[in-house]
Amino acid sequence: MTAITGKRLTLEEYLKFDDRTDSQYELVAGELVAMPPESPKNVQISLFLLVNFLKFVPVNRLSNKVEIVVAGSRATTRIPDLVVLTDELATALEGATRSTITLDMPPPALVVEVVSPGKGNEDRDYRYKRSEYAARGIAKYWIVDPQINAVTVLILVDGFYEETRFAGNTAIASTIFPELQLTAEQVLNAGESNISNTQTISVPE
Repeated sequence: MTAITGKRLTLEEYLKFDDRTDSQYELVAGELVAMPPESPKNVQISLFLLVNFLKFVPVNRLSNKVEIVVAGSRATTRIPDLVVLTDELATALEGATRSTITLDMPPPALVVEVVSPGKGNEDRDYRYKRSEYAARGIAKYWIVDPQINAVTVLILVDGFYEETRFAGNTAIASTIFPELQLTAEQVLNAGESNISNTQTISVPE
């Protein structure tokens, strides 16, 4: 991702920014950064998790569009691939004109990041976002990484994340979804693993 302007924006300026396009941006240390389109595999993984999480929480508790303000002095926002909201946070967002979790709102219960291919993406998800999400008080953080075929589950303990990595046929242990029955392989192969169980539907032109 590349900063598109040399000017540093305040959070207030960023929240008012509109270039009249469908482009998506994050604010990183005050710089407006354009987010490239996700790879098809990453989209499939995100949708697969969304569908499975919906078995345990109502639709108003899940979002793949919400942005999170994670820092104040050097204004930074992040847009995770998937977010699970608490009841309190869902209530705080009701009636909002923009899906932005500000610093005065409670943190979400869980954020999920699917690591995109490309140089620097590992640092962003494993290093920078890890420290930002911990400082924001987000109790659970999943890093789904197709590059190393693993799902890393991080749990916030005394201000720092403790991590457990799952791979292959190992079931993902989740305190937020204790009844979730998914293996790392099922998540990482989302799309491919479900093709045989899906009927092909012809869409009229």
